[in-house]
Amino acid sequence: MSTIDTAKVWSLNYRLLVSVIAAVAPKIAALGLDTKELFLLGEVEAHPYPAELAAVLVMPKPTVTVYVKRLEAAGFLRREIDAADLRRHRLLVTPAGRKALSRGLALLSDAFGARLERLSASERTALQRLLEKLA
Repeated sequence: MSTIDTAKVWSLNYRLLVSVIAAVAPKIAALGLDTKELFLLGEVEAHPYPAELAAVLVMPKPTVTVYVKRLEAAGFLRREIDAADLRRHRLLVTPAGRKALSRGLALLSDAFGARLERLSASERTALQRLLEKLA
């Protein structure tokens, strides 16, 4: 009977993701973003309120506020008053933000794709199926 070391599986997964992010961080920085800002920008459409972003990204609200201010100053985000609740600000990704987001995600995708190339086609298919099952 074999048992799996779940802590090791988690650790390997974490190390893989961190190494991919680290590999592209300088290129993402060249877009005017850090990687956490890229991930935040990627969630704005689905979660347009800062408090929602903090919850989804598991970040403290003050940290989200700092990132939102930086992204706004860079021209990647803008805030507008929510017509349904004048006390709230809704975040919107600007065209420049969409462009930076698209390029940043492409960088991550390419770097992760290079890692996936180490697997055979059937292994990649199995990995995708397993990850979908876990998610």
